[in-house]
Amino acid sequence: MTSKNSNNYQTDITVVGGCGHVGLPLAIAFANKGLNVSIYDANETAVEIVKSGVMPFLEPGADIMLKKVIGDSLNVYSDPKVIIQSKYVIIIIGTPVDEYLNPDVNLFYKFISEIFEYLRDDQIIILRSTVFPGTTEWLYQYLKDSDKSIGVSFCPERIAEGKAMEELFSLPQIISAFDKKTLDAVDKLFSNLIKRRIILEPVQAELAKLFTNSWRYIQFAVANQFYMLASEYETDFYKIFDAMKDNYPRTKGFPKAGFAAGPCLFKDTMQLSAFSNNHFFLGHSAMLINEGLPNFVVQKLKEKYRLSECTIGILGMAFKADSDDNRSSLSYKLRKILLIEAKEVLCHDVYIKDDTFVSLEDTLNKSDIIILGAPHREYKVITIPAGKHIVDIWNFYKNGGLI
Repeated sequence: MTSKNSNNYQTDITVVGGCGHVGLPLAIAFANKGLNVSIYDANETAVEIVKSGVMPFLEPGADIMLKKVIGDSLNVYSDPKVIIQSKYVIIIIGTPVDEYLNPDVNLFYKFISEIFEYLRDDQIIILRSTVFPGTTEWLYQYLKDSDKSIGVSFCPERIAEGKAMEELFSLPQIISAFDKKTLDAVDKLFSNLIKRRIILEPVQAELAKLFTNSWRYIQFAVANQFYMLASEYETDFYKIFDAMKDNYPRTKGFPKAGFAAGPCLFKDTMQLSAFSNNHFFLGHSAMLINEGLPNFVVQKLKEKYRLSECTIGILGMAFKADSDDNRSSLSYKLRKILLIEAKEVLCHDVYIKDDTFVSLEDTLNKSDIIILGAPHREYKVITIPAGKHIVDIWNFYKNGGLI
């Protein structure tokens, strides 16, 4: 590594867990702004892919930026020793929820203990992924009790997958810290990416992240609940939807119905519920609605068809459109239900490779019922054979959302 700064650090930033959907775009963005950035990731396969200048997942615009900086201002390692060489240590390790929908903070604590020997005085740790409220303060006190003079900050990631290389340079960045020295340093760091920074206390920043994702999850739940109500009455939700939104500013942010999933919205809503001692009733209701939508679709189909005699095809297995990310995708939950109810289930996705999937041609031709799981842009131009029953919750094909 070549030193580019004068503070006894060989690199400006190490992004820990930096080969994933949150860390890699951030590392690329900073490297493209001239900072010397290292990535540490325990996933050696992902490390080798990124080292070769190839994105391990879809993120428009990131592949071009990566090729410009890899091996120069951006280097990738599977050895945690690289952490000791950077002024800023940005940690992309969040708090998952367990099978009981409770936050599992032990994984975070364990991770900190594993990298502890590579932390040194005067570094600044920035937590980036969603954490359970109070985690940043725990880390600050833990390091203080361990006689480590290290600044601690929480600066939540705010991007949407597929828009990272746009939003990292356009969305205001929330920053926080426990002391002015750390806050000023973090502010200076993010000034390389964005002009507007918003200062909060660490717990406020943690809650802002959870509130944002829970808000989105609840918005989708409202749309999905209305969709179910309209469907139960055998009327087209999207005729109502279009009428509600037509030149009417108070419904401008009302989303379409659809499978609301992914690695963040559900998880963060459940974390907020745990934080409230399970008094976050809106969050619980949203979870029941959104997670129940695949079951609702199957039950409505059972009212019209003998599913045990039907082959059903699912188009799009990613958790959102135009993505190769299948984490927490409700299309997989839909498949599990249909494997019990239907004669056969065929799955296709434009971006996800899976040996159990079949070709688009076979999915279209062999299925009696076709369900659009993720509305990838490539599906817009396909020709669906006549006589097929289409379930299009998204109204992607503009034929209404009736099941």
